[in-house]
Amino acid sequence: MTMITKICMIGAGRVGKLHSGNLRRYIPSGEVVALVDTVPEMLKETGEEFGIEARFTSLEEAIDKADFDAVVITTPTPSHLPLAVTAAEAGKHVFLEKPMAMDLEECDKIINACKSNSVHLQLGFMRHFDPDFALAYERIQAGEIGEPMLVKSLTHGPGLPPPWARDLKTSNGNLAEVNSHDLDATRWLMGSNPARIYVEVSNFKGAERGVDTENYYDNMIANLKFESGGLGSISGVCPCDYGYDARMEIIGKKGIMIVGELKGNALTVGIDRDTGLVTPIFRRWPDRFYIAYIHEIEHFIESIQNDTQPKVSGEDGRWAVAGVLAGTKSFLEERPVLLSEVMHE
Repeated sequence: MTMITKICMIGAGRVGKLHSGNLRRYIPSGEVVALVDTVPEMLKETGEEFGIEARFTSLEEAIDKADFDAVVITTPTPSHLPLAVTAAEAGKHVFLEKPMAMDLEECDKIINACKSNSVHLQLGFMRHFDPDFALAYERIQAGEIGEPMLVKSLTHGPGLPPPWARDLKTSNGNLAEVNSHDLDATRWLMGSNPARIYVEVSNFKGAERGVDTENYYDNMIANLKFESGGLGSISGVCPCDYGYDARMEIIGKKGIMIVGELKGNALTVGIDRDTGLVTPIFRRWPDRFYIAYIHEIEHFIESIQNDTQPKVSGEDGRWAVAGVLAGTKSFLEERPVLLSEVMHE
């Protein structure tokens, strides 16, 4: 008989829908039994779409009236601290989407709440569960390309972020909302913590799309120095318009490893002589990482049921937030920033 872990999904938007759909279709060991959202229309729409009868406008109400083992938090970043701590103090395991929090103090409060209440905490860095990225990590660890010397990563998103995600005061900007994945993945595959970061930003499309948010940028390039001596670079473009694009390159002492490609699949279509050959591209992030999203929630449930620590931890989330804060400080002050400057503030 399959053990069922009962989930309360917090957030009825696109990420909440993604996780709810994956749990319903692909993961028999997990079930979404409750849904929380502050927007009644979204609560009704998503609840009906996925057959979630227990719907609440606050986590406190859900804890009081529903029976569940864990929460999956998919709401905007400023809400992560109160939601995660409330869940942990109620004895609920926590899956928390990235970015982990707005600052390191919030990260520490979340980590400590989960530890002191003996609940598991997993961060939503799904690249750890993508078959290509996971295989790259295994082969790097096995020494196939030798010691990593240089890592390059990019994430380019197709659409304009929502207003709250553009503002440094409510999200820490695109470096957090888009490129947290790169900050995490470069640290993961390099096998070393970042020591210094230098970021340059530009705004090419904001004005023509009506964005007047202070310090808004749609292009970002970061150079990193790791504690190991390794070097890294990250590029971020959002909106890029051409599709969703996430790739990495790792150069070691003995060779190179390239993860991901621009084309969405191996299909090439010839229509006519004028059009030439057409190759599909990934249109959205759920298309590129659909298997990874399934595997990460599956891993979260297995960690709960087997009482094992998730392999993507609060510490991983904290380091990514530190990279965001140092990178933001870098472009605002127009200088390289040591990670220790933000780690010890």
